[in-house]
Amino acid sequence: MTVTELVSYEDALTSYDPVMGLEVHVELGTKTKMFCGCATTLGAEPNTQTCPTCLGLPGALPVVNAVGVESAVRIGLALNCEIAEWCRFARKNYFYPDMPKNFQTSQYDEPIAFNGYLDVELADGEIFRVGIERAHMEEDTGKSTHIGGATGRIHGALHSLLDYNRAGIPLIEIVTKPITGAGERAPEVARAYVAELRELIRTLGVSEARMEMGQLRCDVNLSLRPHGREAFGTRSETKNVNSLRSVERAVRFEVQRHAAVLDGGGVIVQETRHFHEENGTTTSGRVKEEAEDYRYFPEPDLVPVAPERSWVEELRAGLPELPLARRARLRAAWGVSAHEMQSASNAGAIDLIVATIEAGADAAAARKWWLGELARRANEQGTELAALPITPEQVARVAALVAEGALNDKLARQTIEGVLAGEGDPDQVVERRGLRIVSDEGALGQAVDEAIAGNPAIADKVRGGKVAAAGALVGAVMKATRGQADAARARQLILERLGVTE
Repeated sequence: MTVTELVSYEDALTSYDPVMGLEVHVELGTKTKMFCGCATTLGAEPNTQTCPTCLGLPGALPVVNAVGVESAVRIGLALNCEIAEWCRFARKNYFYPDMPKNFQTSQYDEPIAFNGYLDVELADGEIFRVGIERAHMEEDTGKSTHIGGATGRIHGALHSLLDYNRAGIPLIEIVTKPITGAGERAPEVARAYVAELRELIRTLGVSEARMEMGQLRCDVNLSLRPHGREAFGTRSETKNVNSLRSVERAVRFEVQRHAAVLDGGGVIVQETRHFHEENGTTTSGRVKEEAEDYRYFPEPDLVPVAPERSWVEELRAGLPELPLARRARLRAAWGVSAHEMQSASNAGAIDLIVATIEAGADAAAARKWWLGELARRANEQGTELAALPITPEQVARVAALVAEGALNDKLARQTIEGVLAGEGDPDQVVERRGLRIVSDEGALGQAVDEAIAGNPAIADKVRGGKVAAAGALVGAVMKATRGQADAARARQLILERLGVTE
């Protein structure tokens, strides 16, 4: 089916309710793999971080990574889940060339965490609760690189290269309960959920959760059911969606595609699908297996995991303030709207703003510079705010120089430009570039006199009572001083020189 055959999103919702299920894989930031001692360093030479265990060689025995188990429990607690008193691993059997053992060590019917929820905040401040079915431990597969062909996928490739460095890296898979009731906001809910989950994972410190690096990947399950019907429709599963925007687009596209198939009298095939970033569409992958097709059975080489209740409670007590509660607290402290807070969160600016405030800036100034000038520069460079070569302390110093009257906004932007260019701290940039505001009465008075002498007609208007015309003279002063004059003081001097009072 081509894009031109799709039903419009609005028309689809007149007949159907979207039902979603989101499966998010989080790659843990442990130093070693889930079942062996191999390193997990990103970017190592292919196949240099492997051993008999993660390659599945005969006689090799796995050992559970204790930090991986702790991370799983902490994630489960943060998701308001129940933590299993006893759980075990299972073998999930299927053939993939990037799975060297021909099975994945995972958890099936006995996950370590289950029956939880995550509240997510939508753009208008509405809170939407997403139920969590389970969070379980497993291992990642290796990486396939397909050479030749136009798409980078296996179809049409001349040959494939396999790197097993990633095989065995710890994963936590978080599976939602069916998400119903979102209606037209289903794409927004999906994006908000993944964004909130990513922020929660980062807050816990168990992973950097960088989607562009594959550290957090989302599988989008979607089905439609006609209005008034209880039973869910047949679902599709769009695999490995790796950006927030793409999660939203994948949901929207699949709603339109499903509706078009159903309206045309067709049948939805239960299958996996590939998402295409370039046009926001999905294409068929393979027919989706049911759980029984994987022939799960308990992993005989690993003992069950039975977290002590006292240890679980210690971990619960040690959880950090979670993102939603933190944003609510900061929003009240900063006096901003839900939309403004959401903008700061979407920009990845909250921690930077907090650090800038802690360095001495007021909340309004910190928000202004990070969400204004610095966000603009990050967008231009295609990078994240936190990656810019400027610290919260430096931004706080720029704000202080503005508050002291040493800089105006224009000069502050030039100062930031200098810091980003590696010219030193704000004070050094100000001195080297000569950016400090001209407030010396002698130099400023001379510039005022020259502006009046050079614009006699405007000066006469001001003398005649048209005080607003003084703005043109202030502009002349600013131009003469390269924008470094104290504009307020320049205006005062102009009116004094012309004998005008307000």
